[in-house]
Amino acid sequence: MITAQKEITLPAYRRGFHLITEEVESQVPEIRDVKTGILQVFIKHTSASLTINENADPTVRQDFESYFNDAVPEDFPKFVHTYEGPDDMPAHIKSSMLGSSVQIPVTNGRLNLGTWQGIYLCEHRNYGGNRKLVITLLGQ
Repeated sequence: MITAQKEITLPAYRRGFHLITEEVESQVPEIRDVKTGILQVFIKHTSASLTINENADPTVRQDFESYFNDAVPEDFPKFVHTYEGPDDMPAHIKSSMLGSSVQIPVTNGRLNLGTWQGIYLCEHRNYGGNRKLVITLLGQ
């Protein structure tokens, strides 16, 4: 059984949806030794999230940002939790909608993602700062 767990800190990203697949993979070289397994990536924040989606066309990430900004607008008059600014509560809602973790199969030493799939860091704050991820690998 092969197990590995690492906590990494991503640099601050601007608000939006960002591919981080290569950053995640590079932090867990043990993946190369796994024939069959699973990689879990967990974000330790409540105003950013993770998801898996299109890794080729950057307009998909732009459209994600547009959709979520329309679905959960800033300055919604019923929001009470606005201590850190108008993007505060919307960021929490967006992160709950998308989730705090993703799981990817590992097959023959590689992440078993589809041809057009990548891991997104979804930064929902205007100034979110560095983000911490816990990456856990389990396999044989």
